[in-house]
Amino acid sequence: MKADLFNIASFKVDGGSMFGVVPKILWSKFYHCDQNNLIVLPLRSLIVETGGHVILVDTGWGDKQDDKFFSHIYLHGGEGLLGGLAMRGYKPEDITDVVLTHLHADHCGGCFRNRPGSADPEAVFPNAFYHISRAQWDWAVKNNLREEDSFLEENIKPIGDSGKLKLVDDDCELFPGFEVRMCFGHTAGLMIPVIKYNGKTLVYTGDLIPTVAHIPLIWNMSYDIESLKTIDEKKKILDEALEKNYILVFQHDEETECCSLQMTSRGIRAKEEFGFRKIS
Repeated sequence: MKADLFNIASFKVDGGSMFGVVPKILWSKFYHCDQNNLIVLPLRSLIVETGGHVILVDTGWGDKQDDKFFSHIYLHGGEGLLGGLAMRGYKPEDITDVVLTHLHADHCGGCFRNRPGSADPEAVFPNAFYHISRAQWDWAVKNNLREEDSFLEENIKPIGDSGKLKLVDDDCELFPGFEVRMCFGHTAGLMIPVIKYNGKTLVYTGDLIPTVAHIPLIWNMSYDIESLKTIDEKKKILDEALEKNYILVFQHDEETECCSLQMTSRGIRAKEEFGFRKIS
């Protein structure tokens, strides 16, 4: 198996929204914010080769929305989706499978792009199948008032129309050494990849545990639709990760790509923080 991690781009969100009921006087000790209370989040994508598959996990915001839309998220930095892949020796047509943790705009927007002179979008990865949990697909297509700003039709409809959508019903091994776990606190059917790599088990924590600062069980986002489920799901994966010495891989932490875990008097916390390349 081969694996690598890269930041598509960084963006800014309100720090209070990212930490929910946790007071700023507490969370700001662990995660930096600017004078406008905004914090920087990267959009790290994972690329995995296993069993004849080249798998890309999440595709970032994409570029289908207008300037007004992107002015609110302060998109900056990163390697770009195709740039990050090219730096690692991959062309768009090399990708056989795109695994989308969920269908919020910052995770699935890069699957399709606008075609110059045409109203029909084109697939960024022409040979890829799209793997999404059935629960998330049904939830996103139905949409709801709470998440309608995240479930964008221009991102979701082309996936459904592509003929390459593969729905995942339960926890399973999607590819050799590449499992997914279903979660329902952040949004219905969030998929968390759990990957066997170089003799270690990696948990790509996605929006279940977006940063190191979100490891404490009640430090959660206001974006979560069912906070108590998030707490239960975090506890389950953190307990297993501690017991079996898994490595957490963070999609959204500005400074930290990975960490190991330890038990402390305050509960499970990060032990060693390090870059993904150290696993290789």
